[in-house]
This record gives sequence, C-alpha cells and structure tokens, in this order.
Amino acid sequence: MDLTCFSQSYAEARQKFLDACADAGFAVESHIHPLSGRAGEQLAMDVARLGPANAANLLVLSSGCHGVEGFCGSAVQLDRLRDRVWLELCRSDDLAVLFIHALNPHGFSWLRRVTEDNVDLNRNFLDFDQPLPDNPDYTKIAHLLLPKRQPPTLLSNLGLLGYVLRHGPMALQGAISRGQSSDARGLFFAGTAPTWSNHTLRQVLGRHAQQCQRIGWIDVHTGLGPRGVGERIYMGDGSATGMARARAWWGKGVTSFQDGSSSSAVLSGTLDHVVLKECPQAEYNGVALEYGTQSRRQVLNALRTDHWLYRNPQAPQALRERVGQRLRDAFYVNTEDWKERVLQQAREVLRQTLDGLASPLEPVERSLVEHRTSQPATPAG
Repeated sequence: MDLTCFSQSYAEARQKFLDACADAGFAVESHIHPLSGRAGEQLAMDVARLGPANAANLLVLSSGCHGVEGFCGSAVQLDRLRDRVWLELCRSDDLAVLFIHALNPHGFSWLRRVTEDNVDLNRNFLDFDQPLPDNPDYTKIAHLLLPKRQPPTLLSNLGLLGYVLRHGPMALQGAISRGQSSDARGLFFAGTAPTWSNHTLRQVLGRHAQQCQRIGWIDVHTGLGPRGVGERIYMGDGSATGMARARAWWGKGVTSFQDGSSSSAVLSGTLDHVVLKECPQAEYNGVALEYGTQSRRQVLNALRTDHWLYRNPQAPQALRERVGQRLRDAFYVNTEDWKERVLQQAREVLRQTLDGLASPLEPVERSLVEHRTSQPATPAG
C-alpha cells in the first residue's frame, strides 16, 4: 500500500493533489482564499471532477472541513486519484465524481481545526436569518475549558471531571462540541455569518450539483472514537428512510448522533444542511467518515491548549510550535499502521458508495426527487 499519499504540510498535500489531478487528466477549479498560509503559501479550496456535467449520480469526496483533519482526508483523495482501476470504474454516462480538497484551507495550513475566523465550519451551515441556536451548557463550563493559565489549573480540570461525574461524559461532550454562538473566541464557535468556506462551498455546489438526481457524499474527519477505526456517521435529514438508505449502502454499523448510536454528540449547522438546502432536487445520502486518533481527554486538552494560544498570541514561538504539533498529533496519527487502516476502510466505503449510486432509484425515492424538483427554490440561508 502506497503511503506517500499522506503529507506533512498543507502545501505538500495541495501540490500532491494538483499533481495527481494533472496525471489523471482532470482540470482543477481553484477557489483562492484571501489570506496566506503558515509558510506564506497560497491557500485554496481545489475542486476536480470526473464525469459528465449532466450525470444523474454524483459521488462527492471532501477533505479538510476541520482544517488540521485534512491530512487524512487529502490522503484518501490522493489514494483514489492515483488508482487508475478505481477511476475506470467511475467512468459512466450517469456518474460523476467530485473531489473537494481542503474545505477549510486556512485551518489546514495553520494547524488549527477552525477557520481564519475561529469558526467551526461544521457548525457554520446555519440559517443566519433566524435566531442562532443557544448552548447554555457551554456557557456554564467555558471558564473551565479556557482557563487564563497554561497548562490549565488543577481546579479547572477537577471542575470538568465534576461535570462528567454529575452528568456523564456524553453530556460534557455535547456541551462542548454542539456548537455555540455566544463567544467568538471560544471553542466550537458556530459564527454569526457564513464563512469564506461556507460561501465558497455553495458556489461549488451551484456549479457541480444542480443537475444530479442523487448525491452520495463522504466527508473525511478525524479525532473521535477508537484509534484507527473509521466510524460511519450518518449525515442527512434524520428521517427513518434516510437512515435506512445509509445502512443499505454502508452497512448496519452506520451510526447517527440523532439516535444516540454515534460517538458524536448532537450537532447543529453541519455540512449536510447546506447540501440539502442547495440541492433540493437530489436525494442525498452522506456520511462523515470519522477516524479515531487519541483518547477523548487528549484530543480535548489539545483543543484547549490551541485555543489558549489563540487567545494569547504573545506566547513565545517555541511554545507555539509545540502547541501546533500537539494539535496535529491529536488529529493525524503519523504511523504506518494507522495510515494503512485509514486507506483500507476508505476504499471499502467508496466502493460501497459506487454500488449504492449504481442501484436503481427506488420508486418512492424517485417520486420524492420529482416532488422536490417541482417546488419553488428556497433562498439560501
């Protein structure tokens, strides 16, 4: 198994992606970010497409929604772009494959999970014309999560432990990760307006996903669950039909935070919301392919340290380097066994996605697609 698809920086990952697309004969559509990267490099959301513009079925493979998690997702994309046999399987009059590299290129380059605005992109797909969702549980523990000192005091750690003892570990995870709109400098900030990445992804969908009848989307993530295990977390409308379809494609092991079976807490403003909003004509079937890295405690402490640094930019460079490396280690396990497991599981999920898209559209599903297509378009939120 060729592990050279994994990179050690955003700049390396992007260049490998561009080279792989060129080798495969795919044109790349680059959406240039207004800011520069950690090494002064150009940042972009890069998009490559295989297949006709009017294909009925669209497979989307995206990386880097949570910046620093892009090392894993980029490698999965490169692994498939370099596999000529797999690319030949994708060549069909009724199928297109869309590779979206680095949804959040700024976070990818700067070794942060969030965007340049400190926004968690996977909480940012909200209707900002409506009141923003509140998270009072986060407000109660924010002073414990982001203490003024680094490393965090024993008192703040004991406070978080006490919360777990009173409410349980998933309650703490939900309070932290659900998303919040009250503290722009805090953890898991959902934002108060669409980010650059949000706007840009909508443009990509407007260009590439308006003609299809069905979308199968794999969005690659890291940081939750057992080390090296790729949990398949259903992302969709939450209906029983949608969940059944996801399990028919990707197996009975598909989980959902909506029914409590996932290692993820209940979230708001996730990527699937923008797909459902921008592509109402299509049946959508999506999963977040979430690979475990370190323990929950280690990942949380890495995030706490990163946000302390964000709030204390005067910290010395040596400390900044250590913090960046710690966060990268929490979301990217730089070992051969982990990388091999990542690619093996991703190949299986993508094969299953091709099989699902090749199956006939069921009569009930076809009628739903036709009904949505006949409705007036809803303005983007």
